Amino acid sequence: MATTVPGLATGLCSVTLRAHSVPEVAAVAAAAGLSCVEWGADVHVPPGDLAAAALARETGASLGLRAASYGSYFRAGPHGSAEFAPVLASAVALGVLRIRVWAGVTGSAEASPDEIRATASATRAAAERAADAGIGLAFEYHGNTLTDTAESALRLLAEVDHPGVRTYWQPRVGMPDQDAVRDLEQVLSWVDTVHAFSWWPGEQRLPLAARDGLWRGVLSVLHASGRPHDVLLEFVPGDDPGQVREDAAALLRLAGDRG
Repeated sequence: MATTVPGLATGLCSVTLRAHSVPEVAAVAAAAGLSCVEWGADVHVPPGDLAAAALARETGASLGLRAASYGSYFRAGPHGSAEFAPVLASAVALGVLRIRVWAGVTGSAEASPDEIRATASATRAAAERAADAGIGLAFEYHGNTLTDTAESALRLLAEVDHPGVRTYWQPRVGMPDQDAVRDLEQVLSWVDTVHAFSWWPGEQRLPLAARDGLWRGVLSVLHASGRPHDVLLEFVPGDDPGQVREDAAALLRLAGDRG
């Protein structure tokens, strides 16, 4: 049974368990006390595979899990409307309210003004189509894209200028705890979903509790916002279902601690 924390919905990104089936992913999430799943487009719910989307939705619902979002790999800019159509179809079949998209293929420091405009334009066009289905978009907050810093993410969101486009947040690789919390605070008004993992140093995967200070600070900021957020576990050491359960326990403990 999911553990309820006011204002926060704790969940799992299905990419965390890529080697496992949809029923196995859902069973791990439910057993860990999580309440929702972001279903990834790479393995579990390929774009346009409506049967896979229905299976994920129905399997999750049978265990009390909400389909939180669709973790697509649509890259606004290089990919056009033809590539977005199957992504949107799968999101509709999943019953989600949010599709994760990627902000181009170039880091903000290297991107030309034309690339930035093209990414914004493609995002806006996709957002208009998604809005007709009652679905919003949110950028992956990631290196080598136009959302690789808080400043560049805010510039892109302003350029897109669409009410249905927001951004995810996750700690940047190598960023110390306090700096990461300040980074979140800069973009907080645009954030509804956080990807939660503990990497340190660099991309070395650790149990979530190994960066207890980071996640205590992040969750405090989310609580203080007064808005609901999804906080989704991702990339545990060893891609291990047992580690998912351990990290879920740590996340739920921290999420329930207002002190």
